[in-house]
Amino acid sequence: MATSVKQMLEAANAAVPKITSEQAAEMINKGNTLVVDVRDAPEVAASGKIAGAVNVSRGMLEFRADPESPYHDKAFDKSKTVILYCASGGRSALAGKLLKDMGYENVYNVGGFKDWTGSVEK
Repeated sequence: MATSVKQMLEAANAAVPKITSEQAAEMINKGNTLVVDVRDAPEVAASGKIAGAVNVSRGMLEFRADPESPYHDKAFDKSKTVILYCASGGRSALAGKLLKDMGYENVYNVGGFKDWTGSVEK
Protein backbone atom coordinates (compact mmCIF):
# COMPACT_ATOMS: atom_id res chain seq x y z
CA MET A 1 0.00 0.00 0.00
CA ALA A 2 1.36 3.39 -0.99
CA THR A 3 1.95 5.97 1.71
CA SER A 4 1.51 9.70 1.18
CA VAL A 5 3.64 12.44 2.72
CA LYS A 6 0.61 13.42 4.80
CA GLN A 7 0.38 9.89 6.22
CA MET A 8 4.13 9.80 6.87
CA LEU A 9 3.95 13.11 8.75
CA GLU A 10 0.96 11.93 10.79
CA ALA A 11 2.86 8.79 11.81
CA ALA A 12 5.99 10.80 12.60
CA ASN A 13 4.10 13.34 14.67
CA ALA A 14 2.39 10.52 16.58
CA ALA A 15 5.74 8.84 17.34
CA VAL A 16 7.92 11.87 18.10
CA PRO A 17 6.81 14.35 20.76
CA LYS A 18 6.75 18.03 19.75
CA ILE A 19 8.37 20.28 22.33
CA THR A 20 8.74 24.02 22.80
CA SER A 21 12.05 25.85 22.56
CA GLU A 22 11.84 26.41 26.33
CA GLN A 23 11.51 22.66 26.93
CA ALA A 24 14.42 22.06 24.56
CA ALA A 25 16.57 24.58 26.44
CA GLU A 26 15.80 22.79 29.72
CA MET A 27 16.84 19.44 28.20
CA ILE A 28 20.04 20.96 26.81
CA ASN A 29 20.89 22.45 30.22
CA LYS A 30 20.54 19.01 31.82
CA GLY A 31 23.25 17.67 29.50
CA ASN A 32 23.67 14.45 27.51
CA THR A 33 21.67 16.04 24.69
CA LEU A 34 22.34 16.13 20.96
CA VAL A 35 20.71 18.92 18.94
CA VAL A 36 20.47 18.10 15.23
CA ASP A 37 19.70 20.58 12.46
CA VAL A 38 18.44 18.47 9.53
CA ARG A 39 18.32 21.32 7.02
CA ASP A 40 20.54 21.29 3.94
CA ALA A 41 23.90 23.09 4.09
CA PRO A 42 22.81 26.12 2.00
CA GLU A 43 19.91 26.75 4.40
CA VAL A 44 22.25 26.67 7.39
CA ALA A 45 24.77 28.90 5.61
CA ALA A 46 22.03 31.46 4.93
CA SER A 47 20.57 31.65 8.44
CA GLY A 48 22.99 30.04 10.90
CA LYS A 49 22.15 27.32 13.39
CA ILE A 50 21.58 26.84 17.09
CA ALA A 51 24.79 27.02 19.12
CA GLY A 52 26.17 23.51 19.58
CA ALA A 53 23.83 21.90 17.03
CA VAL A 54 25.18 19.32 14.62
CA ASN A 55 24.09 19.86 11.01
CA VAL A 56 23.23 16.60 9.26
CA SER A 57 20.98 16.94 6.24
CA ARG A 58 18.00 14.63 6.41
CA GLY A 59 19.29 12.62 3.46
CA MET A 60 22.44 11.65 5.37
CA LEU A 61 20.87 11.06 8.77
CA GLU A 62 20.75 7.26 8.62
CA PHE A 63 24.42 7.11 7.69
CA ARG A 64 25.53 9.49 10.47
CA ALA A 65 23.30 7.88 13.13
CA ASP A 66 24.21 4.22 12.49
CA PRO A 67 27.31 3.19 14.47
CA GLU A 68 28.04 0.50 11.89
CA SER A 69 28.10 2.95 8.98
CA PRO A 70 31.48 4.17 7.71
CA TYR A 71 29.95 7.68 7.84
CA HIS A 72 28.92 7.43 11.50
CA ASP A 73 29.15 10.65 13.50
CA LYS A 74 30.30 9.92 17.06
CA ALA A 75 28.00 12.67 18.34
CA PHE A 76 25.14 10.23 17.72
CA ASP A 77 24.74 8.05 20.79
CA LYS A 78 21.55 6.18 21.63
CA SER A 79 21.93 7.08 25.31
CA LYS A 80 21.54 10.79 24.51
CA THR A 81 18.39 12.83 24.25
CA VAL A 82 18.06 13.96 20.63
CA ILE A 83 16.35 17.22 19.71
CA LEU A 84 15.70 17.86 16.03
CA TYR A 85 14.75 20.92 14.04
CA CYS A 86 14.54 21.99 10.40
CA ALA A 87 12.99 24.99 8.62
CA SER A 88 9.34 24.40 9.51
CA GLY A 89 9.10 21.09 11.41
CA GLY A 90 8.25 18.53 8.71
CA ARG A 91 11.72 17.17 8.01
CA SER A 92 12.56 17.12 11.71
CA ALA A 93 9.39 15.10 12.42
CA LEU A 94 10.30 12.57 9.72
CA ALA A 95 13.91 12.49 10.93
CA GLY A 96 12.73 11.84 14.48
CA LYS A 97 10.61 8.91 13.36
CA LEU A 98 13.59 7.53 11.49
CA LEU A 99 15.79 7.76 14.58
CA LYS A 100 13.09 6.08 16.67
CA ASP A 101 12.97 3.27 14.09
CA MET A 102 16.76 2.97 14.44
CA GLY A 103 16.50 2.45 18.20
CA TYR A 104 16.97 5.97 19.55
CA GLU A 105 14.51 6.28 22.42
CA ASN A 106 14.59 9.90 23.62
CA VAL A 107 13.83 11.83 20.46
CA TYR A 108 12.00 15.17 20.27
CA ASN A 109 10.97 17.58 17.54
CA VAL A 110 11.23 21.27 18.37
CA GLY A 111 9.92 22.19 14.91
CA GLY A 112 11.37 24.92 12.78
CA PHE A 113 14.46 27.06 13.18
CA LYS A 114 12.18 30.10 13.43
CA ASP A 115 10.58 28.50 16.53
CA TRP A 116 13.96 28.81 18.27
CA THR A 117 14.65 32.40 17.23
CA GLY A 118 14.55 34.65 20.27
CA SER A 119 14.16 31.71 22.67
CA VAL A 120 17.53 30.01 22.36
CA GLU A 121 20.78 31.75 21.52
CA LYS A 122 21.91 31.22 17.94
